Amino acid sequence: MAELTKGDRIVSPGVVKEAGERAGGRSWPVFDWRVLIPLAALAADLLVHALAPVNPGYRVKTLPHFTGFLYILIAVFGLCAVASVFNRNWRERLAHKSWFFGAAFLLLGLYNVITVKLDLIPSLYFPAPERIVQVFTTDWFFMLRCLVYSLRLLLGGFFLGAFVGVLTGTLIGWSPRWNYWIMPCIRIVGPIPSTAWIPIALVVFTRATEAALFLIALGVWFPTTVLTSSGILNVRKSYFEVSSTLGAGTLRNVLSIALPGAAPNIFAGLFNGTSSSFLTLMAAEMIGCKFGIGWYINWQRETLAYSQVYAALIVIAVTFSLLISIQFKIRNRVLSWQKGTIRW
Repeated sequence: MAELTKGDRIVSPGVVKEAGERAGGRSWPVFDWRVLIPLAALAADLLVHALAPVNPGYRVKTLPHFTGFLYILIAVFGLCAVASVFNRNWRERLAHKSWFFGAAFLLLGLYNVITVKLDLIPSLYFPAPERIVQVFTTDWFFMLRCLVYSLRLLLGGFFLGAFVGVLTGTLIGWSPRWNYWIMPCIRIVGPIPSTAWIPIALVVFTRATEAALFLIALGVWFPTTVLTSSGILNVRKSYFEVSSTLGAGTLRNVLSIALPGAAPNIFAGLFNGTSSSFLTLMAAEMIGCKFGIGWYINWQRETLAYSQVYAALIVIAVTFSLLISIQFKIRNRVLSWQKGTIRW
């Protein structure tokens, strides 16, 4: 076997060999055929949507929004495919995700065929993709206002619950006296779902927004408290002994040793609290609040506008995924030595 030179590189079967990629100080473009998989799936969806006739039983007016949506996706992934030729990291990431994107787009096309072309399911409860895309073109501003209102409640309750949770968990994990008095209350109150407190919260607080803030904070508080206290209790006692020998007081030990040592557990509690806060927010807005994305879903459901319901669910899914991704970015930056142990 011929000896590989320094410029040679082992590549996947779908990538053209990059031997001597930087020969002569020049970076040569490389193409990976897998980046075309999403484009092929989108082209198949567009072809079927254009050629297959609409089922006569589909009595809803057909709209051009799904076709335009497919064209936008083709343009986006076409640009990504071109950019991947000149960027190795972009190429590897797009090629790795290509099969998933292709399968997702084919499922979208299959759903379009089932709803519009074959009319196999009730269009009232399962609207066609063109109806859902239409919502984003006609009702996007109102949904954005509802989302901003919900994020105000969500972030307010989240930061309140996170602050109280870290404080309570620190007291429990550091002081046996606080542990004696607070831990039994947490074991009784904590496991109760925060949504079960909605009737009481609506009675105690004068406004529904205040009740929603309390419920969201309660949902974040419990996992943050438990995992913070667990993280502090697992820090080695020898660290505190050495620190105290060097003259550090209680506050210094807590801030410099206990909380940094418990940071992985604290972030895990915050992740769990984020999921709980979203569930609580949706339930609180559907019952008591007069605005917000949860209220929007409940309102549209009552009017049987299920295309708006599905559009709002997509907005919630994207927003939740972005918030969790931001948390993981912060975690990876703060805990760079643990990067990759928990992935999203």
